[in-house]
Amino acid sequence: MAIQGKTDIDQLLAKSLKEIAVRRPVEKITIKEITDKAGVIRPTFYNHFQDKFELIEWIIRTELLEPVEPLIRNDMIIEAMVLLFTNIEKDKAFYSQLVKFHDIAKKCVREVLLELIQNESSGRVSKHKWLTPEVISSYYAQSMCFATEEWISMGMTISPREMAEAYQYMLTRSLTDIIKEL
Repeated sequence: MAIQGKTDIDQLLAKSLKEIAVRRPVEKITIKEITDKAGVIRPTFYNHFQDKFELIEWIIRTELLEPVEPLIRNDMIIEAMVLLFTNIEKDKAFYSQLVKFHDIAKKCVREVLLELIQNESSGRVSKHKWLTPEVISSYYAQSMCFATEEWISMGMTISPREMAEAYQYMLTRSLTDIIKEL
């Protein structure tokens, strides 16, 4: 079956990178390895992505963030987090390799959150000048990525639902409340 569109090639390259990354550290994977495994030539890769890090960003956006956006837009935060953690768990070996590339994940999450915040707060002014949509999206991206990285590095020993509930618990309480509830 012939590959037809850009998305098909993107998915083929992503699948290739993910399969290789399970066996080799991402930083040592070459574009040639990715394209050889995908059965395409190197120029095809560069027609779609600048480098493997942009491909990683595409994977994070399409496999993790895009599926949860509709849930977040409908105030279904727990469900969004469960879906996010479930999708990470499905590709546990690959995402375990990506923990080292947290800056890429943070950037992707920050951009999604920034767009959501800007859409929701359009025309309103914050009580605190420092709390801009950029600062808020950066804060929550950092928080979400930290929680996800910790969950991955601890071996994903709790279920995605339990992780989502723990994360939601931390988000909705003050530090003082959490200390008192321990």
